[in-house]
Amino acid sequence: MTLPLFESEGDPGPDFAALLRSSGSMPPRIDLPSSDMVITHATTVVAIRCRQGVVMAGDRRATAGHLISHRTIEKVFAADRYSGVAIAGAAGPAMEMVRLFQLQLEHYEKVEGKALSLDGKANQLGIMIRNNLPAALQGFAVVPLFAGFDTTRGVGRLFQYDVTGGRYEEREYAVGGSGSLHAGTVIKLGYRSEAEAGEMIDLAVSALFNTAEEDAATGGPDLVRGIYPIVALIDENGFERVPDTDVEARFRNLLAGLEVRGGDVR
Repeated sequence: MTLPLFESEGDPGPDFAALLRSSGSMPPRIDLPSSDMVITHATTVVAIRCRQGVVMAGDRRATAGHLISHRTIEKVFAADRYSGVAIAGAAGPAMEMVRLFQLQLEHYEKVEGKALSLDGKANQLGIMIRNNLPAALQGFAVVPLFAGFDTTRGVGRLFQYDVTGGRYEEREYAVGGSGSLHAGTVIKLGYRSEAEAGEMIDLAVSALFNTAEEDAATGGPDLVRGIYPIVALIDENGFERVPDTDVEARFRNLLAGLEVRGGDVR
């Protein structure tokens, strides 16, 4: 390979991008999705540690631009018996990633005869997110939350990620999606170390309710249609979804409390 030569007035110097342009070696431009290609996005999800393990929750709304594309999408899934994943970002790639993640964990357990460690599961999900980076650069970003009960330590643990696959373990709570700022504020004000699961479920419900008041992409409880956020508890007994009737009762208690305080949402 022969290095290109330049006249003094056209020398790109230390600018590597300019060198590529001058030599005709610039890679093809990546075009972001056009305005007529609408991507469905899943929004706010939360995970909160409690004494028993971890509470995970997510609202049910999916948006496509300014349109509410789905009112009953599920964003919280069991990864295996002792772990769960909550999705935020481009809904299609996120659901595909969850299905593949579930399959990989099941395959590992069948081949090795034992489940992958919780750290191993978190690392595997991080690799999958990293492999999705080229799609993320085109507007199909997937940034889930991962949580589980560590059977070796006897505690719940939770992890956040960035779009490059970076894995960050959180000690108290983690939030994701468009309403993460509002949800994180509510949880920060109400979180108590070693609180009971029931109290943290109420906190997750309150966080999603308050977020829906501030973030248009987050769906609150729909009392007319009977649609409520997905809430799950991961403890020593494994992943268990909280029944919708229980979630509904907690929302109604929250609304009743707001009426007593004159509608002051806190």
